[in-house]
Amino acid sequence: MRIRRARRTRRIRRTAARTAITLSTCAALLLPLTSCTDTDNAASSSSGGSTEAKNGDTAPYTDAPGAGTSPVPRRAVPRGRGSRLPDDLNGDGHPDLVLNDLVKAAGDTYGDDAGIGIVYGTAAGSGAARRFDPAVRQTLDPRERGARVDGVLPAAFDAEAACDLDGDGFGDLIIATDPPYNGIGRPPVPLQILFGGPGGPTGRAVVLRIPAKARAGDEWPDHPVCGDFDGDGEVDLAVTASAGQVSFLRGPFRRTGAPRAATAPVQAGGPVLAAPEPRSDVNGDGYDDLVVLPRAHAPGTAARGTLLLGGPNGPEQPGATYTFTAVRKPPAPRLPGVPDGKATTEILRATDGYLVTRTHRAESTDLIATYASDSKTSGPKAPAFRPHPLLTFSTAVFLD
Repeated sequence: MRIRRARRTRRIRRTAARTAITLSTCAALLLPLTSCTDTDNAASSSSGGSTEAKNGDTAPYTDAPGAGTSPVPRRAVPRGRGSRLPDDLNGDGHPDLVLNDLVKAAGDTYGDDAGIGIVYGTAAGSGAARRFDPAVRQTLDPRERGARVDGVLPAAFDAEAACDLDGDGFGDLIIATDPPYNGIGRPPVPLQILFGGPGGPTGRAVVLRIPAKARAGDEWPDHPVCGDFDGDGEVDLAVTASAGQVSFLRGPFRRTGAPRAATAPVQAGGPVLAAPEPRSDVNGDGYDDLVVLPRAHAPGTAARGTLLLGGPNGPEQPGATYTFTAVRKPPAPRLPGVPDGKATTEILRATDGYLVTRTHRAESTDLIATYASDSKTSGPKAPAFRPHPLLTFSTAVFLD
């Protein structure tokens, strides 16, 4: 008898409850119509109110976000030629936004994973003003994109990391799934790779191949982190092994999901891996590093772990204590139809230039908001962001 593993905790997004990650919730009140607004159309708000906000910022809306009167039309994903950005899935030179938690259709709150949503980056603006276009979007359905394991398609499908594993200039997704397992012996690898291309991810994912010598014990390989840990210019992958060890998989990866090479697991000292922020090479020696933590780290939150320094043989040298500094979140936008205090806001992504949050209530309604950094109030370790979002939209756009 097969026993399907319970659905994985969304580390990137829900440590307090991913990431993160990352990147979806539903009950009765679904936003059937969705509004997208940004600083370019702020002055044309139909409310008639002022669009000038405090501190000289331009408010992107005056009505409640998400309360629009028409759905967001879908536009084709632009075809790129390749770039060096790890999260540029279509290679057009703009980072893309990957969302794990998507609003579900009414009456489907107990259904399978709604999939992964991608909102592609746009050419509008640059630097801190760079943002995403919800009209250019793609849904990665596990039934259409997942790899079968023992003939079974995954029910859970969560993007854990994005990087160019095969070195072709298009970002790839490392996805956590729930392969069938009867609880006896070593479990199958739950991680899959969905390769990007000129129009974004295409085809089905492949199971990440971890050579037997790179595994240890009977725990699920987990917490994938991308980086050039051996300094050869290729993207590698680190995943957890049993008893606080880490498996180092050397890139580039083949389209079969196999690494170029792998080594026996080394002791890391903890069950969770994460990438340092904002620079993956903490000590500037040319090798990317890892942070080992006792528990999963949610983006934008404070946490303390231990460095595992990269080197010619990969991440194996214990380092000093490493601290993630909490990000000062701007006020959350109001969720239409939800009383104050009844919604939850999580940070999906925090960078030097912008912040992405998700405000939601159960699996019924949500609002994604992006914010520009505020250089006037940012500290050396804790970036701050302007109080008014550049863009708001609901993941209900993926229901069409």
